Amino acid sequence: MKHIRSLITLGCLAAIAATAGAQGFRSGSGITDIMRAGPRIVPPVARPAGPAAAPVQRAAEYIVALVNSEPITNTEVQSRVTRLIRENPDAERVPRAELTRLVLERLITERAQLQLAKENGIKVDDVAIDQAEQTVARQNEISLTELRSRVAAEGISPREFRNDLRDQLLLTRLRDREVESKVKISDTEADEYLRDQRDSAVKNNALLNLNIAQLLVAVPENATDAQVASAKQKADALAQRARGGEDFAKLVRENSDSPDRANGGALGLRSADRYPPVFVEATQSTAVNGIAGPVRSGAGFHVLKVLTKAQVGASDASITQTQVRHILLMNDPKRTTAQAVAQLQEFKRRVQGGTADFAGLARDNSQDASAKEGGDLGWARPGQFVPEFEEAMDRLAPGQVSDPVVSRFGVHLIQVIGRREAKLSQSEQREAARAALREQRVEEAFTTWVQEVRARAYVEYRETPQS
Repeated sequence: MKHIRSLITLGCLAAIAATAGAQGFRSGSGITDIMRAGPRIVPPVARPAGPAAAPVQRAAEYIVALVNSEPITNTEVQSRVTRLIRENPDAERVPRAELTRLVLERLITERAQLQLAKENGIKVDDVAIDQAEQTVARQNEISLTELRSRVAAEGISPREFRNDLRDQLLLTRLRDREVESKVKISDTEADEYLRDQRDSAVKNNALLNLNIAQLLVAVPENATDAQVASAKQKADALAQRARGGEDFAKLVRENSDSPDRANGGALGLRSADRYPPVFVEATQSTAVNGIAGPVRSGAGFHVLKVLTKAQVGASDASITQTQVRHILLMNDPKRTTAQAVAQLQEFKRRVQGGTADFAGLARDNSQDASAKEGGDLGWARPGQFVPEFEEAMDRLAPGQVSDPVVSRFGVHLIQVIGRREAKLSQSEQREAARAALREQRVEEAFTTWVQEVRARAYVEYRETPQS
């Protein structure tokens, strides 16, 4: 792994206001591969020169634009450009001046959204940022200490990193409030989507959904040839044992270097395009319950087991379901997030120490409708819960209890009761289709909403950004 994969990278790239088509960039030329389409760029207004203007020596730090009277500085723009190029080498194929303009427009759009979040009273506290930082470390399969070390090595200060995390969480919560909550999918639309998927599957023999379990043998970032060879040898041996019939989940729990080892390495049912291409390619001809690999990635060597292959809407489609329960302490002006976390940590200690029952604590303390059921949320399909909740749930083995998890609803304590492979009923297929179609509609609605927020903002361009 060359650079840290994080919420920051996603935030920098997602909706960065690319006008690639209008500017003549074609697919594959770099810009369209790394930036999603967004609002059209309005070039900075040129400042007229005086009658006998002489070259002026500018300081490196100056204001390049105002967004509703809030400044964006040259340093901010160039810092974002530098980071974008470092994390995405394809960005270097875009002329520097054009990339700078794109980044400036992204910062303007982002700043307008952050101002709107503030106006709406949306806040992110330090506990949520701590959790996001830990999530980034897990996604990169490194420790929190190593994450901070690598962030510093890339020239990003701890304060800058946490501020960026805060901004991305604010933008996510604003999106949830202003866009996601307003997108509704009817039964008719879901059924039509199912029919289209079935027709597409017949026509193209398409595979849309996969559930893959992985066993990772990690390779250090600057590994020697001997370390790589040793890791490859270990992965080959484990793959051979898996093909020989040994319990794959047990092999994962005892040998994998990935954080998902607790639940047997299962990564969850998702569309193939949401898996790393190397995983999809390696398992393309592998049958369900078959073993593929080892395959190499930036993290190391992966041994893969195909748990599910399913087309959305197929009559024999099946998914991995998780029976889960939780205790929710909702956001409350009288109780800080830190206090809620401390209370749930105490509950976890009592459950693990055998002095309290999770279901009993949920009945007495959880602040949602599941309380009367001991916090039981039933058998859940992938994608049913908010990402923070689901990410924590997927890392738990049956019987395990999570650390407190912060979401936009409050703070959760989660316990997985069990997992199973289940055929999808007609109603469950419809719900899966509804979720997939809703995700598409949210993306479309978000693009439109971002353009509207940008259009409402008062923007004054001051100076052209310069490196």
